[in-house]
Amino acid sequence: MNKLIFLAAIVVCLTISCSNPNQSDNAGNQIVIANDTSKTIKNKNLITQKITPYLWVEKDAKAVADYYLSIFKDGKLKDFRKFNSGESGNGAGIETAVIEIAGMEFTILAAGPLFKFNEAVSFVINTKDQSETDYYWEALTKNGGEEGSCGWCKDKYGLSWQVVPTEYFELIHSDDPVVREKAMKNTLKQKKLILSELK
Repeated sequence: MNKLIFLAAIVVCLTISCSNPNQSDNAGNQIVIANDTSKTIKNKNLITQKITPYLWVEKDAKAVADYYLSIFKDGKLKDFRKFNSGESGNGAGIETAVIEIAGMEFTILAAGPLFKFNEAVSFVINTKDQSETDYYWEALTKNGGEEGSCGWCKDKYGLSWQVVPTEYFELIHSDDPVVREKAMKNTLKQKKLILSELK
């Protein structure tokens, strides 16, 4: 029951913080970083997509946001907020961050160690070539990340990713059964996907 109250409080806090019909147009285009009015993030629309992945982490939403933004170089921080225990209903308070990476928004919620990532939910990075595959694989598996098999890996927070060159899909969907079989058979032998060994 306490978890339901807590989650309801989060929804209320986010709703209040993200919408205020009495704001002027200019004020509505700025999202203030909580507890630091000297910093603002310009943004005309905080919510820009129909479905937003929500990532629950134990603590420090800003550090998590900075980590993903260091990997996805075209990303940006769209919002960061802190809610104290009175505002959030959680004794330790909560933090939220909204980032955009590869054109997709993610919300990060730092609200304690109640939930952990597992392989039931993961994200696929479609890379343009082997060089980009190598980059993301290295970036995600270093500093506490973990290599898996068949192109799967985990980052240092335990979130699962599959790093896949787009050419891979051409191989496994080829009209030539020999090409398909070689690609699939060799996939099972690999950790990071290596195109030259799949062709």
